[in-house]
Amino acid sequence: MASTQPVVKLTYEDYRTAPGDERCELLDGDLVMVAAPNLKHQTVQGNLHYHLRVFIETHQLGKLFLAPCDVVLSNTDVVQPDLLFVSRERGHLLSGGENVQGAPDLVIEILSPATADRDRGYKRKLYARHGVAEYWLVDPIAETVSVYCQRRGTLTRTRTFTRAQTLRSPLLTGLEIRLDDIFSS
Repeated sequence: MASTQPVVKLTYEDYRTAPGDERCELLDGDLVMVAAPNLKHQTVQGNLHYHLRVFIETHQLGKLFLAPCDVVLSNTDVVQPDLLFVSRERGHLLSGGENVQGAPDLVIEILSPATADRDRGYKRKLYARHGVAEYWLVDPIAETVSVYCQRRGTLTRTRTFTRAQTLRSPLLTGLEIRLDDIFSS
C-alpha cells in the first residue's frame, strides 16, 4: 500500500531565511522562482515608476516601491510586484521597515511570458482576496494597461488602455499618463 507524503507549505520565516540571491515569491506556501525581466519590461517599469513617482510625490499621497520589495499578504503568501503604491492613510503597512505588511492600495504587474498566466489568474485572485484596491496588468508586447478595481472581493477589469490613449486611475484621482510615453523604447 502506497503512503502519501504530507504537503509541506513554506512560511514567511522559511522564505526569509532561504539561502541564495535568487528573486522568488512565496505563493500558497510554494517557493516560485522569478527570472530577471527582459529589457522591454525594465524600460516600461522604469517609465511607469517615473510618471507615478512624480504624481505621488507632488500630491504627497504615499509611497511607491519597485521590485524587489516583499509584500507579506499572509504567512504563506509573499509577493514582489513590479510596482506598488501604499497610501499615506495606510502607512502603517510600512511600519516594520523591512517589507509591506498587507495589501498595497495599488499593485502593478508587467506581464512576461513566464509570469503572464500567474499574474492574470492566481495573483489577481490573491490580490483581490487580500484587499488590493486597484490592480494594473501591463502588457509590454500588446502595449496595453488593463485596470482592475476591487468590487466585493473581486478585482474586476474596468478598462483597458492602449498605447495611443491616456491612462487614468480611479484610485489616483487626477493621474494622467500618456501610454506613448510608457511604451516608447
